[in-house]
Amino acid sequence: MNICGYIPESVNEGDGLRAVVFISGCKHGCAGCFSRHTWSFQAGELFTEKLQQQLIDEMKQNPLLDGITIAGGDPFFSAIEVASWIDRIRQQLPHFSIWIYSGYTWEELYTSSIEGVQRLLSQCDILIDGKFIESQRDVSLRYRGSRNQRIIDIVQSEIQGQPILCQSSDIGYKSADINAMTTLT
Repeated sequence: MNICGYIPESVNEGDGLRAVVFISGCKHGCAGCFSRHTWSFQAGELFTEKLQQQLIDEMKQNPLLDGITIAGGDPFFSAIEVASWIDRIRQQLPHFSIWIYSGYTWEELYTSSIEGVQRLLSQCDILIDGKFIESQRDVSLRYRGSRNQRIIDIVQSEIQGQPILCQSSDIGYKSADINAMTTLT
């Protein structure tokens, strides 16, 4: 598995201040994707155990971080490897929230028989799901690029066996705050 990017602090890929890791490799091929450079599984650098631990150690040193977001590419194409790394994160940073992006829908991931996919899904707290659809592009959306994409509460979704959308208050913003943000764009 390779990574093609790491942002030590971001407020754009999830609630609060987050570290963001971009996993290389995606087969969705979404028209208009802003991350085409992440599509190749060879993009970036090999995500060795040493580099994985280095990033965890760096995150541990930043008391302002609320969590980590796993983006890409699509991390679910490397589900087994990503899940193993999240095991290490959960052991060393148990208070961290973990957000993950995927071009797959929650329903596709939840019912997948591909090894590692359900394990990876269940290790995360929030899923931004769905392919980017250029005709539904909406720059006013928080954390998403197109209107079909959803912010899913994974824990509640697994309990209820259906996708449970996060409400704006669940992700740290009041509706008025989100409305104010969208009118500025």
